[in-house]
Amino acid sequence: MRIVIVGAGFTGIQLAKLLINEKNQVAVVDNDENTIRHASNQLDCTVMCADGNNLETLEELGIAKADALVCVTSSDEVNMITCSLVDAVYPDILKIARVRNYAYYVNTAKAEKKHSNTFAGKHRPLYGINYMIHPDVEAADAIVQAVENGAVGNVITFDNSDLEIARITVAAGSQFDGALLKELRSKTDVKFLVAYIEQNGETMLPSGDTKLEADTIIGVLVSKDDIAKLVELCGAEQKELRKVCMIGAGRIGTIVAEKLMGSAQKASGIARLFTNLKARRNFDFVIIDSNDELTKAASEKFPDARVMRADATDENFLRDEGIVNFDLAICTTHNHEMNMVLAAYLESLGVKQTVSLVGSSAFAEISRKLGIDVPVPLRDAVVDSIMSHLRGKSVKEIHTVTNGQLEIVECEVTSDSKVSGKELKEISNPGTFLVLLDKKSGTDQYQIVNGNTRITAGDHIVLITVAENSKKVLAYFGSGE
Repeated sequence: MRIVIVGAGFTGIQLAKLLINEKNQVAVVDNDENTIRHASNQLDCTVMCADGNNLETLEELGIAKADALVCVTSSDEVNMITCSLVDAVYPDILKIARVRNYAYYVNTAKAEKKHSNTFAGKHRPLYGINYMIHPDVEAADAIVQAVENGAVGNVITFDNSDLEIARITVAAGSQFDGALLKELRSKTDVKFLVAYIEQNGETMLPSGDTKLEADTIIGVLVSKDDIAKLVELCGAEQKELRKVCMIGAGRIGTIVAEKLMGSAQKASGIARLFTNLKARRNFDFVIIDSNDELTKAASEKFPDARVMRADATDENFLRDEGIVNFDLAICTTHNHEMNMVLAAYLESLGVKQTVSLVGSSAFAEISRKLGIDVPVPLRDAVVDSIMSHLRGKSVKEIHTVTNGQLEIVECEVTSDSKVSGKELKEISNPGTFLVLLDKKSGTDQYQIVNGNTRITAGDHIVLITVAENSKKVLAYFGSGE
């Protein structure tokens, strides 16, 4: 693919690195000389210092022959205008814009939903943007997914499926400690599949002869209903979250609260927990922020929550209000470094589990070493979302794990795929990819696969692969474009 990226900040550079590693032709443009100098030192691609919202500049970079335009500058307006400009001249190019203004995002989503029946054929997408990415929404979704599963680790979910990939640490003396992967099934009747392993500083795809040890981290594909049993086998426990504290009533905190508090009507995930606990009158959801306007708005929006204007670093306040005895603290302030420090501090005071919004996967690793249960890297969530849209129509979603070393990809098997009609044991390629789930054409539910699973055209599959081989693997399944 040929991709033009407007904006050479952190997200632009990370995105370019992933695309370059996959042998795509990438061009990056930014109007800040220092930013471009930094990008030039890191990227092996065309880099230009110029205004990216200038059509002549984009044409010089090859936009006429490009497959996609990605706008990730610090200005929402520049990102949106650039997409609109390119759409007017080159409508067939895929256009993606990062937008931080929540009003832009919400208003666009409402308009698209209201006029969904007419947004086809001759109608162009609003603002000429095929996909609008909002960082806060992506991060909030990741936080909610983790909380719904008891905050035992980062979780990857799949649409219309009760299966998920949970990141669990093997504790010393647990039933999994010292066991070979091929021996695990004899220890439980729970149906699961190990997707990846983090051990001794290395990340790898699993093999039957891999031996688990204390502190080994496994990414496990398992049903939401069975995750508690699997966590117990690893030597931990998925506890009820009766008392939850969220620090930060800004945009991300508000979205998280909306999803958690509002989800009770759906009676799924944490919603079941919230509903039951409310019925027993022993559930406590507290929102803390030092900003008067934010706490006032939160009080009006969430009448079932206790909202407090206070300094969450004040130990006397935390003890007086009993926060130190809470089951879970979610740190979602705009200060990512403060979230890390605060989450670690709260755990030291007695809070049982913590979720912290952090800047990137590098800070996520630091957070885990500080004892934080679930760090959610904001920037990586954005890059994953953008990459999902860049892989072609048959690729539905992409999740990077372990600093981007592995990718979990959800895609459709096409009619010209080399694997169509074959059983998984015929196409197995240990160390390169591992197929995890298969959803047969015409059905709604994913199923965990085994060696006898036959893949056919139209199936939707979920696989995990080494990131640098991702493009080749997708082409093998007929999903590469």
